[in-house]
Amino acid sequence: MKVLVTGSSGLIGSEAVEHFDRQGHEVVGVDNNMRRVFFGPAGDTLWNLERLKSVTKRFTHAALDIRDRTAIEELFRTQPFDLIVHCAAQPSHDKAREIPLLDFEVNALGTVNLLEATRQHSPEAVFVFLSTNKVYGDAPNEIPLAELEKRSTTRGRKILRVSPKPCRIDQTLHSLFGASKASADIVAQEYGRYFNMKVGIFRGGCLTGPSHSGVELHGFLSYLVKVTLSGGRYSVFAIQGQASARQYSQSWNVVCAIEEFAANSAAR
Repeated sequence: MKVLVTGSSGLIGSEAVEHFDRQGHEVVGVDNNMRRVFFGPAGDTLWNLERLKSVTKRFTHAALDIRDRTAIEELFRTQPFDLIVHCAAQPSHDKAREIPLLDFEVNALGTVNLLEATRQHSPEAVFVFLSTNKVYGDAPNEIPLAELEKRSTTRGRKILRVSPKPCRIDQTLHSLFGASKASADIVAQEYGRYFNMKVGIFRGGCLTGPSHSGVELHGFLSYLVKVTLSGGRYSVFAIQGQASARQYSQSWNVVCAIEEFAANSAAR
């Protein structure tokens, strides 16, 4: 199987590269180190690219910009793929407000470039898009909460995700990042339904792992560890005096879920 991973030097992307390489698949990674552009030297991912080159056997890297439609089309034209794992993104709420056009181009335009190239050159491929739970905006905040002494909890239910009501993604405040990812999410859905493509959308929330280039604006756990080890100052941002408690998913678990989806979709 030939696998394309975008954002291949990032957290989930690099995990996917290693995972599929270990299984003997040929893996092409697309990453032009835009994380450094977004977040400065602390966000640089070249260290992870060098690590991937040293631990993989069938991995090749392409320093392409997913906004470059011609370059993406040429990549697909010369080597069709069986699986596309699209992880590349501008991932930060706060950074998006400073660079709204760049944020939208990377998240929305880059995604449709990849979807169209897949449709034209690898129509039978499985396309996995790493979306975000931020497509829901602040709509989840409308769920009634019970205020306890040390935490808040959903009234009448132990876990929010068991709620039988679907959560809308419109008529809600998203942040510009949430809006650009929602645009990509919807167009990915449409390519799947309209063109009968094998598209899967993973709306990740708090993801972590050993290969994160964490910075203050994105990558909480990685950044927290860095600050702790360096003796730096860590700022806690809270709402109504409470910092949010979050359940994190490890990057390897996310890639395993992607693998299962891909296998089931390819067999249909």
